[in-house]
Amino acid sequence: MQKILVIQTAFIGDVVLSTSLLASLHNEYPDIKLDILVRKGNEALFNNHPYVNSVLVWNKKVRKYKHWLQILLQIRNTDYDVVINVQRYAATGLWTAFSNAKIKIGFDKNPFSFLFTHKIKHLAEQKGLHEIQKNHALLAAIGDLKLAKPKLYPSIADHQKVAAFQSKPYICIAPASVWFTKQFPVEQWVQFLNEFVFNGVVYIIGGPGDKAIGDAIIAGLNNPQKEVVNLSGQLDFLASAALQEKAVLNYVNDSAPMHFASAVNAPVVAIYCSTIPDFGYGPLSDCSFIVQTTQQLTCRPCGIHGKKACPLGHFSCANSIQMQQLLEPLSQMPQH
Repeated sequence: MQKILVIQTAFIGDVVLSTSLLASLHNEYPDIKLDILVRKGNEALFNNHPYVNSVLVWNKKVRKYKHWLQILLQIRNTDYDVVINVQRYAATGLWTAFSNAKIKIGFDKNPFSFLFTHKIKHLAEQKGLHEIQKNHALLAAIGDLKLAKPKLYPSIADHQKVAAFQSKPYICIAPASVWFTKQFPVEQWVQFLNEFVFNGVVYIIGGPGDKAIGDAIIAGLNNPQKEVVNLSGQLDFLASAALQEKAVLNYVNDSAPMHFASAVNAPVVAIYCSTIPDFGYGPLSDCSFIVQTTQQLTCRPCGIHGKKACPLGHFSCANSIQMQQLLEPLSQMPQH
């Protein structure tokens, strides 16, 4: 076994979690060549990754199906010994089925799993299992591999990029999410920052599209002495992870920045609104806290993924979270 391809074309948080597979494979087979296939935009996660030989990138926005075919030909021409498909969608199932690999592994929920050499049951409904454990089941087909945690590798340049922000203690908050019902409300972030006591800087992190949320939070603050800086759009994935790594705490939603924190073992407070940790996407850092409503809401969770709006209009899963729940983790941390 010389060449293995891992396919994970989902969103960025899922791709970060798939790095646990790369670590498990490398630890067991340190001499193999490991490639990974991701959607365009996520390839930067693997800059400097010591275990990845090559990154295949599928551009789903430009000539999607023509590029899909080009990727298939690239896979077939590489002659992989093993293809491991983490995705459960038809496009990736066809890549796997027609890959020419000797061993083709994927989940049974993929519509083309009947063409795989190894079809693995996906334990989506089993509570208590993290997503990395569910994904790790794919590796049983090639050995008894030890489960590894996700890991990202910010470069020296990434660390240098954020060094200027690390001269005194700081907290990072990542207030945005693709889904409204996963996003702790702006007014709640404002209340938290107005109430908490911290002798340091607060950095708001996120992508370019998150800048408006960061600006709205800063505009709502009532204490001009507090140092809150909006870095949204200024740091790429790995530089953001490098900043999170040295933070006193990282306050995040159930979204990609939580997985960034896990992948650099940064202390994290994960805030759950409409979703729940039992879905298998909880924080994996050694120092982690979970914040969620203490009310027994019959409508929560309203789905495994977030929604564009609260189906019932009240968004109580977020609005009923108390400030003390956010303040308590900070009281347990040194250097604050």
